[in-house]
Amino acid sequence: MLEALITSKTRIKLLLKFFINSDSSAHLRSLAKEMNESTNSVRLELNKMSEAGLLISHNEGKTIQYAANDKHPLFPELKSLVRKYLGLDKLVEQLVRRLGDVRYAFIVGDYAQGKDSGTIDLLIVGNVDITMLNYLVGKTESVIHRKVKTEVMNLDQYNKTKPSLNKSQTLLIWSDDSVM
Repeated sequence: MLEALITSKTRIKLLLKFFINSDSSAHLRSLAKEMNESTNSVRLELNKMSEAGLLISHNEGKTIQYAANDKHPLFPELKSLVRKYLGLDKLVEQLVRRLGDVRYAFIVGDYAQGKDSGTIDLLIVGNVDITMLNYLVGKTESVIHRKVKTEVMNLDQYNKTKPSLNKSQTLLIWSDDSVM
């Protein structure tokens, strides 16, 4: 779907990188390596997106770090578009809302870092029926056309693990009864 609207594959990868998790930032060479693209093609797209105000940049030593500009008027819409493209809206709708006692749901791993690997790693905090979870995961995978791997923790386990969770590698998508 996104490929029909945006013809540059590099630009799509950059949108995913910066708008899935708006806390993520990166520099040119790391982006080129991560995306398996030439530094020149990544630089061109970074420049276009920066000139449009979609990205902000700052110097860190000898490198320039780029991040999503959350003050841009289109930021909420782009973030929503990227989440829909990846199926995160359906993931919440089909899976998390139907499980019952879910306190938090996080995307972890590649997707939280803005990499479309085809497998969504989901961390669920709460008391859930594992049989129902597995059933709903199967249904959700057929709707979003991506594999979903889940890990479940109760609130006590989460509170013990929380300090060690890397903020740049976790993306909160659900908190109690409200979508983030």
